[in-house]
Amino acid sequence: MSMLSFLKKKLPGSSIDYRIQPRKVKFVWQNTPVDWIPNQPFASYFINEINNILPAGEFWFCRLYNKVLPQITDEKLKLDVQAFIRQEAMHANAHQSANKEYLSARHIDIQRNLDIMNVLFTKALADKPFDLTVPAALEKHWDLFRLGVIATVEHMTCVLGKYALYNQKWQQLGADPEMLDLVKWHGAEEIEHRTVAFDLYRHLGGGYIARYYLSVAVIIGVLGLWVDGAAHIMKQDPRFAEYKPSLFRPWIWLEWYKQARHDHQLLPSPIWLIAQQIDYLMPWYDPVKEGSTDDAVAYLNRSPAAKRALQAAA
Repeated sequence: MSMLSFLKKKLPGSSIDYRIQPRKVKFVWQNTPVDWIPNQPFASYFINEINNILPAGEFWFCRLYNKVLPQITDEKLKLDVQAFIRQEAMHANAHQSANKEYLSARHIDIQRNLDIMNVLFTKALADKPFDLTVPAALEKHWDLFRLGVIATVEHMTCVLGKYALYNQKWQQLGADPEMLDLVKWHGAEEIEHRTVAFDLYRHLGGGYIARYYLSVAVIIGVLGLWVDGAAHIMKQDPRFAEYKPSLFRPWIWLEWYKQARHDHQLLPSPIWLIAQQIDYLMPWYDPVKEGSTDDAVAYLNRSPAAKRALQAAA
């Protein structure tokens, strides 16, 4: 056996034995109110901001994964990555539809938020960051750093996916079924493909120590972008005029914490989200243990948007 063959055999590959299933979905936004959780404008806006954050990042995931696809030597992992790409592209399209047909249609200015995400993912984290050519000797390191960012983000989205999938409070309050389905469908698919980003990162040489600085960067980045974007769309609503929502004003952070308390359960607590990152820093971290595939697939099989797409195709 050659040394190259030996190294290829030793590389970590796919950690799952099931097939990830990409699905088409179709959402209809005509009847979804701005306060899609009745009488809960803060939580409604806060979750609506996810529609602004995700599309640019998810399309970036797809571009980078397509770039490194030829480097994957584990055939099962290659299938996982291809399915992941198709799921992420569908996620991006679904959230784009919410941006255009729901938020913009209700005269909420989201372009500033979309522009920030586009700069981050099409400029700063591009193959040529800010149009600068990465030296050939550093290209693999640049790709690996970005794959590590995705793996770290995917741990957080899996955690958020679990929260969304199992949350019963929104439904109890009479949440709009279309937005409820969007967040639960997306959360369930995050659980279903929760192993892929971590498996790919390790397969292409990602190390353990990097998880620490990547986690710090991702937590600060995600929480900051989420609060900043939510503040921007909230301050367009006269109901929040007296609070002057801003990333740098304590009110929005305190209100987030309040809405996440046990007696409210409207949002995942920022402290809880940070605590959930601790498991990712452990040497024995295993994304398979981060959720139930059976529960995720059970929801995906009954998702109204997925059923609607199948009916449209038929």
